[in-house]
Amino acid sequence: MKILVLNSGSSSLKYQVIDMETEEMLAKGYFERIGQPNSFLTHKVKGEAHKFEHPAKNHEKAIAFVLNRLTNENYGVLKSLDELGGIGHRVVHGGEKFSDSVIITKEVIDEIKKCTDLAPLHNPACILGIEACQKIVPNMKMVAVFDTAFHQTISKEKYIYPIPYKYYEKYAIRKYGFHGTSHQYVSNRVAQIMGKDINDLKIVNCHLGQGCSVCAIKNGKSVETSMGLTPLRRNSYGNEKWRLRPIHSYLYYAKGKSISRRHELCFK
Repeated sequence: MKILVLNSGSSSLKYQVIDMETEEMLAKGYFERIGQPNSFLTHKVKGEAHKFEHPAKNHEKAIAFVLNRLTNENYGVLKSLDELGGIGHRVVHGGEKFSDSVIITKEVIDEIKKCTDLAPLHNPACILGIEACQKIVPNMKMVAVFDTAFHQTISKEKYIYPIPYKYYEKYAIRKYGFHGTSHQYVSNRVAQIMGKDINDLKIVNCHLGQGCSVCAIKNGKSVETSMGLTPLRRNSYGNEKWRLRPIHSYLYYAKGKSISRRHELCFK
């Protein structure tokens, strides 16, 4: 079975086609500047990169062009889209609702939209990619894979912030953690390389890239991670402005609230 994996950004689109039987990456690409007149696609297949300057005013146009390249006689890896077993979408924030990957339905899309305040730069773009695929290949099975899902095993005493509990109840302010897909994959790969059962291991995993995070993994489950409500995580002690800055930003910009200097969250 072959699958198409999409990572939709606000003005970009990354993709890979993977043969699940051989675990071989057949093609990958990066569509940049979507919505701008100078948008272009870099499409890589069989070790060779091809650049296409192509106007894409939205994600639907960009994805349609990508699918055209994937089935193209000269640049493609598919005879037709019927070879695809499904499309996977990377979704940054699934809130508390999702602890695993799920088949995309209207209800799933609605839940992703509810998390928009928690990931305003990422979730709207994810939704654009999903809805574009629904229009172009309406009968294709699609799956949402969440960055936050792997960390849903963190205990409540670790994901609740030392602030008034009502703000967790009312605004869902808690530690969520990110890079879950990476932490889960790497920990399983570590167990495989060591030749041990992951359920018998304790692993400290480091995700190092444009964004960085650390995750403690016990018996294959996330038990602690360095990222919290947002990727801008700080310890719950020390300098006050660093302690509360991510929470303050979320409340102020998403909910119109503010944090006082005395560590008390209050209505503005």
